[in-house]
Amino acid sequence: MTISKARAATFMTAALAAICGMTATAVANDTDWQSEAGNQLARKCAGLPGHAVLKNALTAARQQSNGGFNLDMWATVVNRDGVVCAVAFTGADRGSQWPGSRVIAAQKANTANAFSLPGLALSTANLYYAVSPGGSLYGLQHSNPVDTEVAYRGPATEFGMADDPMVAHRIGGVNVFGGGLALYNSAHVLVGAVGVSGDSSCADHNIAWRTRHGLGMDHVPAGVSGDPKRPDNIVYDITPQPGQQLGTSVTGWGHPECSPVATMIAATLPVIGP
Repeated sequence: MTISKARAATFMTAALAAICGMTATAVANDTDWQSEAGNQLARKCAGLPGHAVLKNALTAARQQSNGGFNLDMWATVVNRDGVVCAVAFTGADRGSQWPGSRVIAAQKANTANAFSLPGLALSTANLYYAVSPGGSLYGLQHSNPVDTEVAYRGPATEFGMADDPMVAHRIGGVNVFGGGLALYNSAHVLVGAVGVSGDSSCADHNIAWRTRHGLGMDHVPAGVSGDPKRPDNIVYDITPQPGQQLGTSVTGWGHPECSPVATMIAATLPVIGP
């Protein structure tokens, strides 16, 4: 059977119209989904800094003397459920700071959030000695592993941008040296955490502290540092013992010293918000 050219043209026109209609519907649905996803993220991250605000606070903190190597930094903010809300860096591009520190910053944020409570903040620096062999929290560092699919999903060109592939996902991970701090808003509510990485662990802590202060989210209720004005500050009280690399922490929350300057700076960091 043969089909006239006119009927064939009519058939093709109808088919194309149907396909275009389906495509338009798919695009509309995709747009609706993206909009809803954006709304969900906005709800999950309400009250937390976005990319631009985080980047500005991190940059201001990084530009001060921090007792490290004066390196560019990564920072991540997570909400109380461990969902990544923002990722930022201070350098000219994503290669200006250690690439590996992107995920470490996210681990630190997850750790500070995961092991802080509404009435008690633990910084990642406070965990160093406690998770060492014989410490009260030994083995903690092996819990809550990083979700590698979230950590390394691409494209890499978006790392540290507003649409970093980690955003809106739970990163997981536990990191037990300086650079992670819980975030408490002006109502003293624990809303998440910030993690900073890219320099020595001690400088990371100092930069994280100043970043949190710049964000105005340092209304910390209590901690283990012994300093009520800096409750979750890094603690330098590890006394070396002959034949033992680690030494002994008087409080049980100690962290190794990185440099005399970093130690001095930690003692003079901004006091917490009222």
